[in-house]
Amino acid sequence: MLNILAISGSLRAASTNSALVAALARNAPSGCRVTVYDGLGQLPIFNPDDEGELTPHEAAALIDAVTRSDGIVVSCPEYAHGVPGGLKNALDWLVSRDAAIAKPAMLAHASPRSLFARAALAEIMRTMSFALCEGELEIALLGKKPPEVEMILGEEANQQAMREALQGFVSFIRANATSSS
Repeated sequence: MLNILAISGSLRAASTNSALVAALARNAPSGCRVTVYDGLGQLPIFNPDDEGELTPHEAAALIDAVTRSDGIVVSCPEYAHGVPGGLKNALDWLVSRDAAIAKPAMLAHASPRSLFARAALAEIMRTMSFALCEGELEIALLGKKPPEVEMILGEEANQQAMREALQGFVSFIRANATSSS
């Protein structure tokens, strides 16, 4: 059983990115479990002086969750043409750790307009040595209200797209595991 950690870069209660990662968890193909990380809002601001034995519990829990996962999926909104501060803060907690090195990662998008954030996030994750899967998932949810979001995510074509994206990611994870052995 492969364990995938899904992270939404949004703290909004009605976040389309959070709805997308929750839908990915519900549509995981057999042999794959997707767990949604929900501690983004509890992470303290990264400070290199707080690493090692001083690592806060919330940050240690994130580092452990990434380390234990076989891969991660990240879905984030675009704020002012960039990655939201909360998600960047979470990634900063991983910078000097082994958790990100060669860890398979896939991006998922709830907006077709988030091109700047996509490029910035991919650059950050590559710099951190994540093994970034070229396959991405995009389901346009921008500007939709929660009932509409659930209806769109419940459509068979979108559920199939999620299963196929995750299956492609599973194949990428397995290929990475084989090549690094």
